[in-house]
Amino acid sequence: MKTKTKVVIVTLVCAIATFLLTRVIWPDMMGAPVPTSFQLPFFIVIAIVEDIAFGLGVSFLIFGYKSVKNVMPEAKNFTLATYISIAWLLMNWWPHDNLHRVNGMNLSGLIKIDIGFHITLIVAAIIVAVYFLRSLKRNA
Repeated sequence: MKTKTKVVIVTLVCAIATFLLTRVIWPDMMGAPVPTSFQLPFFIVIAIVEDIAFGLGVSFLIFGYKSVKNVMPEAKNFTLATYISIAWLLMNWWPHDNLHRVNGMNLSGLIKIDIGFHITLIVAAIIVAVYFLRSLKRNA
């Protein structure tokens, strides 16, 4: 089976699993606002996109390291950091959004979410950007 086919299968299986498990892992809070019939389709589309991104992140973890390693094989630790960063950039949205959803108006919880996700996303983006620029410089 080709790698592209495996990626599609893993992505879809993970996306379906996350879609089905979301409300099991993060049940709706009592008294939380309920989306209107106009808003609900937007939330569903956002959830589906996040589920697919999570699945792509899992696929990247399974199949992507060799590709990242081939770009700059001499930079082992930086390659690993980039590999993990790319996966995190893809996978974080599912737990991130759902933690926001169930956090309610708890500002301490919001700070924890922002530190745990926003700061790590910024760090991951910097790692990927530096890796990309170094690989361009190396190949120039």
